[in-house]
Amino acid sequence: MSFEGINSVHLLGIGGIGMSALARWFRHEGHAVSGYDRTPSPLTDELIAEGMQISFDDKLETIPAVITDNPEKSLIIWTPAIPKESAQLHFFRDRGFQLKKRSEVLGMVTRAYYSIAVAGTHGKTTTSSMIAHMLKSAKKPVVAFLGGITQNYQSNLILGGKKSKGPTLVVVEADEFDRSFLRLHPNEIVLTSADPDHLDIYGDEQHILDGFLEFVNLVDKKGRLYIQQQAGQRLGEGKLPKVATREYGLRSSGISAENIQARPGSFVFDYVDGKQEIKGLELFIPGFHNVENALAAIAIALDHQISEEQIRKGLSSFKGVKRRFEIHVNEGNQVFIDDYAHHPEEIRACLSSVRAMFPAKKLTVIFQPHLFSRTRDFAAGFSESLSLADSVILLDIYPARELPIEGVTSAMLLDGINTEHKELVSKEDLMSHLDQTSPEVLVTLGAGDIDRLVPVIASWMKEGLNRYAL
Repeated sequence: MSFEGINSVHLLGIGGIGMSALARWFRHEGHAVSGYDRTPSPLTDELIAEGMQISFDDKLETIPAVITDNPEKSLIIWTPAIPKESAQLHFFRDRGFQLKKRSEVLGMVTRAYYSIAVAGTHGKTTTSSMIAHMLKSAKKPVVAFLGGITQNYQSNLILGGKKSKGPTLVVVEADEFDRSFLRLHPNEIVLTSADPDHLDIYGDEQHILDGFLEFVNLVDKKGRLYIQQQAGQRLGEGKLPKVATREYGLRSSGISAENIQARPGSFVFDYVDGKQEIKGLELFIPGFHNVENALAAIAIALDHQISEEQIRKGLSSFKGVKRRFEIHVNEGNQVFIDDYAHHPEEIRACLSSVRAMFPAKKLTVIFQPHLFSRTRDFAAGFSESLSLADSVILLDIYPARELPIEGVTSAMLLDGINTEHKELVSKEDLMSHLDQTSPEVLVTLGAGDIDRLVPVIASWMKEGLNRYAL
């Protein structure tokens, strides 16, 4: 199947971050786009404003007639997050519609274009967004399907200029969650990390390593592999595909960063790859982990004949991704940073960077664990990484797709946290608790609904600063 002859596209779960990027691309390509999602959100509001018809009622009568009346000209895309008993899903299956998972459709897109796929337990959203921004700012024709909302474009879909010379480059975030990345057809691959996660899907650490290894071996034989140093060691260098391979890392012998300086709002570093040095690069999304992400983006930019001047401009103008080390307040004596970190290694990377930026300030962390199974599987790691803070506030576990597991709660992390100030606080009591503590540097962490507290906390801190100024 190809997209030729398809006039209309209907997405079940259209409000998801990955699904909405596809919806936007099909709309841009001239298709009529509609969809269903369980609940409205700011993202679905944006899609409706862009001209898409979206319903929040899983009934057949909410499906547009252009879909039901023209099955041969319609494509139905669904995500496994849609319940098996969904009325719309059953209807499309029973009537023989062209029904594809999101990963299958991305696979078709990557087969049709020169594709750069970015995978890894951590860092893939920022790295893929940085690569796409670098290409776009250098006037390369690019389409990017991202797993987050970029601050530069306020979208999870980036589109470059079609008038520029050369083939369109597709940058796609390759998700390991349900092995969907194995459907892609990448010409180039970036692997940012290969730490264990999603053990509810993979079972154990070896199986997720096997999944990443299977993925990197999908790279085109004439393509390139950019692999983070520790990730390469974990997979086993002898098992990697026989293609042009470039290893990177802060202290890698391949591509590395030197003279790293942590500043209150940026990181400055030199890019070194054995053949070339670019000195004094400034990245305004702070963090040692983001410097490492930038190394991969710079290497790809150089391999696509982007000049040093264009790289400097692209890197310094990159504003990051929402909820990835996002600084909401940095004034007076107070700082508030929000991050999506929900794995021990992500928390360690985030808090280590905050410490380097504000070494003399007291660091308070609010953490909402994500998934009962992940909390259980990595409890010791969570406690250890959270111990980098001076004060830790734990919210209840965000269940996401899971039912509770007996004995698994946020409280199980407390004993292992080696800091004097640590406690459990409900979301309802959080703001009154903050009123009593007046944190200097406050960091919120988690992949659940903690993001709904972010504007409230930012407003509270700014109001306090305003009162102090008066």
